[in-house]
Parts: sequence; C-alpha cells; structure tokens
Amino acid sequence: MSRFRKYDGGDPLAPPVDLAEALDAIGQDVMAGYSPERAMREFLRRGGTDQAGLDELARRVAERRREILQRNNLDGTMREVRELLDRAVLAERGQLARDITMDDSDRAFCELVLDDLPTSTPAAVAELASYDWQSSEAREAYEQIKDLLGRELLDQRFAGMKQALEGATDEDRQAVQEMLSDLNDLLEKHAAGGVTDEEFRDFMDKHGDYFADSDGRTPQDMDDLLDSLAQRAAAAQRMLNSMTPEQRQELMELSQQAFGSPALMEQLARMDANLQALRPGEDWSGSEGFEGDQGMGLGDGTGALQDLAQLDALADQLAQSHHGARMDDVDLDALARQLGPDAAVAAKTLQELERALRDSGYLKRGSDGELRLSPKAMRQLGKALLRDVADRMSGRSGARETRTTGLAGEPTGSSRRWEFGDTEPWDVPRTITNAVLRDPQALGGRVAGEGRAGVSRLRIRVDDIEVTETEARTQAAVALLVDTSFSMAMDGRWVPMKRTALALHQLVRSRFRGDELQLIAFGRHAQVMEIEELTALDARWDKGTNLHHGLLLANRFFRKHPNAQPVLLVVTDGEPTAHLEADGEVWFSYPPHPLTIAHSVRELDAAARLGAQTTFFRLGEDPGLARFIDSMARRVDGRMVSPELDDLGAAVVGSYLGSRGPASSYREHFGDFYGGGRGFWV
Repeated sequence: MSRFRKYDGGDPLAPPVDLAEALDAIGQDVMAGYSPERAMREFLRRGGTDQAGLDELARRVAERRREILQRNNLDGTMREVRELLDRAVLAERGQLARDITMDDSDRAFCELVLDDLPTSTPAAVAELASYDWQSSEAREAYEQIKDLLGRELLDQRFAGMKQALEGATDEDRQAVQEMLSDLNDLLEKHAAGGVTDEEFRDFMDKHGDYFADSDGRTPQDMDDLLDSLAQRAAAAQRMLNSMTPEQRQELMELSQQAFGSPALMEQLARMDANLQALRPGEDWSGSEGFEGDQGMGLGDGTGALQDLAQLDALADQLAQSHHGARMDDVDLDALARQLGPDAAVAAKTLQELERALRDSGYLKRGSDGELRLSPKAMRQLGKALLRDVADRMSGRSGARETRTTGLAGEPTGSSRRWEFGDTEPWDVPRTITNAVLRDPQALGGRVAGEGRAGVSRLRIRVDDIEVTETEARTQAAVALLVDTSFSMAMDGRWVPMKRTALALHQLVRSRFRGDELQLIAFGRHAQVMEIEELTALDARWDKGTNLHHGLLLANRFFRKHPNAQPVLLVVTDGEPTAHLEADGEVWFSYPPHPLTIAHSVRELDAAARLGAQTTFFRLGEDPGLARFIDSMARRVDGRMVSPELDDLGAAVVGSYLGSRGPASSYREHFGDFYGGGRGFWV
C-alpha cells in the first residue's frame, strides 16, 4: 500500500547547491590556520549569503525551548479540577437552599460536610467520594473530575487520549483497562524472553487504534512500540519531577480517584516500571523549570516535555560537536515539527552542501585520516583569488591591451630583413617602402596592354621584405619569498600573504606553464614549500626573520635553471634578524646585528650576479624598514613596492607579469574578465 504526504523538500526546481561561496570561505579559513574539516564546519555553522547556517537554526531551537518554559506551567490539571470542584460545591449549596422538601437534619448534615471540606483539593475530592449529592448538576461536575483525571493520566502515556475518551462510556473505560492489562502482559513477556511477530500482530490487531500517530501510522514491530511508549512515559516522569513537591503530592492523591478507583493508576504504574526496565537509556530523572502563566494539563505537559526533549536532541545534532558528526544526523522531520518547514529546508540544503563538498573531490582524506583541500579545490580557490587580483589590477592607470603576434615571441616594435626560415608576419609598410625606394620610377610608369592608360606596377623583391621583429619569450625561474615570522601573524598579514602565493601559483601553472615557481617561507629559518603546505600553514610564533636563509634557497633554485630568467619576489614586514651560521645553526639577534645584515646582503648580491630581477614588497609603515628595503632594492637595481594588504596580490602578480615582457599586460592574461581573449583556465 502506498502512502502519500505533502512534499517537504523545498523547491524541487531550485538549482543545485553552489559550492563557490562555500569553497571560498573554506579556503580563507584554511589559510587562516583552520583544518579543512574545521573550516567546512565553520562555514556550515555560519551559513552563506542567502543560506541560514547551523548557528541560526540552533538559535531558533533555543528560542523555541525558552518560549515553552516561559509561557507554560504544570498546574493546568489542578486548576481544572479545582474549578470543577468549586462548581460542584456551589451547585450543591444552591440545591440545599432551594429544596424545601428535604429534612432539616439531612440538610444540616450536608451543609456541615461542605463547610468542613479540607482546603487541599485532593483531600476535598477524596472526602466527597462517598457524599450523597442532592444536585444532579453538582454530581455531574464531580463525576467530570474523576473522568478528567483518568483521561489526563492516559493522555500522559498515549497522546490524544484526553480528547478520544471525552464522553466515554463505562464500556470504553473497560476497554482501556483491558488494553493496559494486555500491554503489560506483552511487555513482561518481551522482558522475559521475547515476543513473536505473530503475538505482536495479534496485539496490534486488537488494540492498534490506541497507538496510531497523527498521520494514522502505528508501530511496525516491538522495538518501535517500545520506543514510542518509553519516550512518552519518560516525558511524563520528567513532568512529575518538574512539579513542586506540593503539586506532586496533590497529583498523586488525585490520581487515586481517576475513573473512580485506583485501578487505572495501578496499571499505569506497572506499565511505567516495565518500560523503565526495558528502556533504561531514556531520561527518567530530568526536570524542567516552567515559569509561565498558561497552565497545562497532564497530557499537554507531557507533550511539552517531549517537545523539550526533541529540542534538546536537535540542539545536540545542530552543535555537530561529537567526533564524526555529519549534517545527516539532523532529524529533518523533528526540525519541521518544532520550527516549521523553512527550517527543515535550510537544514536539508546544508546537508546537500556538506555532501557535495565531500563527494565533489574538493576535500580529500590524507594518509593520517585528516581532510585536506584537494588539488581541484586549490585550483578553484586560486581562480577565485586570481579573479580578485584581476579586478584590482583593472583599476590601475596606464594599463592597455597588447596583443601578441603568435607563438614565435613578443614584438619589439621594430622590423628586420626577412631571412630564410622566418615565420614572423610581414611588416607591410616597411616592405612597400623598401620597394619604392629601390625603384622610384615604378609608380610613374605604364605597362602596355593594360588598358588605354595602362596601370602602375610595383615589383617587390625578396630583399625588400621586412618582418616584425620579435624577441623570444624566455623561461622564468620565479622565487617567491614570503615572510612567516610572528609579526606577520600578529599584524594580520598571514592570510593576505597566503592569498598572494596561491594567486601567483595559479597564474604560473595555468598561463605560464613553462616557468618554474618556487615558494620559500622564511621565519626563524627558511624552507621550500608546496602550495598546499603553505596554504595550510599555521601561524608561527617563533621570533626571527631569516632573509639570509631564504635567499640561499632562492639562489640554489636559480642555479638549477641556468637558462631561465631569475625573478626574485620578496614579501616581508621586517628587517633581517636571523641568519645561518657555517654549521647550519640559526643565529638570532634583535635589533638586527650587522653580521646578519652582511650575510643577507651577500646573498642578495649573489642573486644579482645571477641576473635576478628583484622586487621587494614592504608591508607596514616602519620608517627604518622602509630605508633598509629601499637601500637593498637600489643595491641590485631592483624595486621596492609598498602595497596595502588588500593590494598585495595584485602588486606581486603585476610585478611578475612585468618581468614577462611588454606583452604580459594584465588584459592579455585576464581576458575572460574583460570580454576579450581566451581564458587562461579554459
């Protein structure tokens, strides 16, 4: 049999989740020192621009929980019983006053009983159990008390019983007693050794209507039945625990009057004991502090406790705090019940986003079991950073589009005589000019037979031809030295440094594949790093700026590529305070020692002898640093650039492109962003 229900999965025509925003945010957090796993968790927690995150859903769960506690209290049943009792006594007094046929002694006795009723509601109800009511209205009100108590007690354990048994007959109440007896027998048999499927089906065929939920579904097996009963019974116990001692005592006393006898309470107590033995893991001892003015009956109170338990479970699921937590742990049905369908749709979108991140190849699990950004993710993040660099460079003055003439090389603006084997395009104006200069009469003569007046004919010879002069595009060996001393992290330069390295790495790998790029991080000591390692590098708090060691590694890299043009790019926010001794040990001194400066200058001179084009990118406003860096740059005929942090990537990429020759304008390489040229990542 098929069952249908309202679709609750959000917009079925909505586009797939967009990973671009998530990947960018995750990449930023990874570069700030988070692990990819934590970075993904943080994005799911914050959410996106138009997407609620876990924190927002958790806030709404907490708000809903607070609303239940602050709006309600647990004395609703007691209030209703008191109102019925007052109505019964008032009606009885009226009847005694009007009945002139009643014996005066009997009237006096009845009035005495009513006058001497205990102030305690349960005691008064018990006192009137054997009272001979003279008023039918009073008797009916008193009978409603016993009926209400029975229905409330049942509603505590079986949701909806209060309404279902309203106006019930003695036969209906007897059927409930029979169901409870059969249920307890079933529970005890299950505890003793198990219940067969046939026995379970027989029980449900006979009493299944008592266990149907709001959608008409009934438990499908014994475990399903136990879970639903135990959750409700545990909530009832927590409600009892949440009452004041006085409220609890009154309820216990009143419960004995349910349906006019203690039999119902005895069966329910037996059921609670069976369920607690079979499901000890439920919360049977918790309590809540209800502070509101809206009184709840026993059934409604138990439902509120169930809601609170469900909200607590949702809060735990949304916290994602335990090891191995996933968004799939979130109960979407419970979230929809408590917060509405929009919250469930938001959580489902987060589930799909997490699943897409894990399944799309952007995150990979390393040999140590930890998640890492995959090369695919690094490329995607590099594209985003390079796009930002392009946007920033597009605003710079003096940039113009320059088109190359082909793969042969870069045009220099001059021309030269054609030689055998040349494939460069002709310089047509120069070629024609050479022919005219060689034979000035050619344009004035006439060729016979070519019409009445004849036509002019200019003959071009091989030695007239000139071609566009180009210079070969040389391979570059680029060393990017990035300062990883503690001041970079302390002053908020850590992430911009990583963004710069990743943007340059993406440009070289995608557009200048013939170039070689080496990333060198220098703090107290220097080391060569792959882009994935640098991107995930945590902030280092060791003191020391060992530019000397970084330049040593850069020069070693340049010597490995003797046919390439060396390009040295140095990003730093401090003067050298450390160098390597002959034995390989790091020597640190602050303020900078002349010996450290001498070692750094010596390696910088070595880079200059290798032909390195050098650019220093100075971060910070320290005048002493500015003078030092400027003198270092002038020493090797290099440049010093002082970019804002947000412009660091554009400055470094622009310097690199400048080293590639006149055709390396940003528009050529970022054509996709300006409507021209083929994209370098196509």
